[in-house]
Amino acid sequence: MLSLGLNWGTTLPGTESVSFEKGSLEWDGRKIGTVTGVPSTFSNGLCVVIAHGAGGPMYSPFITYFHTELAKRGFLTVKFNFPYMEARRRIPDRKEVLEDSFKRVVEHVRTGPHKPARVFLGGKSMGGRIASQAAAGGLESDGLFFLGYPLHPPGMPQKLRDSHLYLVKVPMLFISGTRDQFARKDLLEDVVQKLGPRARIQWVEGGNHSLDPGKGKAVLGETYESTTSLLSGWFQEHSR
Repeated sequence: MLSLGLNWGTTLPGTESVSFEKGSLEWDGRKIGTVTGVPSTFSNGLCVVIAHGAGGPMYSPFITYFHTELAKRGFLTVKFNFPYMEARRRIPDRKEVLEDSFKRVVEHVRTGPHKPARVFLGGKSMGGRIASQAAAGGLESDGLFFLGYPLHPPGMPQKLRDSHLYLVKVPMLFISGTRDQFARKDLLEDVVQKLGPRARIQWVEGGNHSLDPGKGKAVLGETYESTTSLLSGWFQEHSR
């Protein structure tokens, strides 16, 4: 198990200047917007695709923070809206549509102008879960990361969303708050243990489903910066 208190995978805050490229994908009457963060000296070939959660779009402060800060550290970063969010609907699309959307974004990334050598997939809550479902179904990547994995609905620990995770073959990093109502600590630890050496877990002490320890903006900022450093180190570790 990992803790933010440990000096593991730590890197200095990013100083790259970043340009942002807006785009869109359309198919079968559906449309999604994309934003690609391009570091000024992008050269390491690493791309991070970050998907939003069920209730907030790609422009939410949470997604925007990690999308921007990882780009400042030299990663090509891509965020996008699922079709329902792009259409400003409240109810998420069917899982088949969500998974297909993720696959189309990854294909767009791989065939686009930047040609990353390695691609990591993940996101907040539902976004990370859909990445893992797509990966279990055959979508290739170099690793998956979860910023608050929704292991079960709040108050329903018996309804675990873990069966597909055991089909994923790439490395996985779970980052979860100890107060997350969507992932009871003992249950998530059990899942990660069953997944074996390809999975690691990072606990944010006192963190909720958005990794917020609830101790004010300064502590939240420190938490997000440490999380970004952890992600950066993990991506680099699994790109060697």
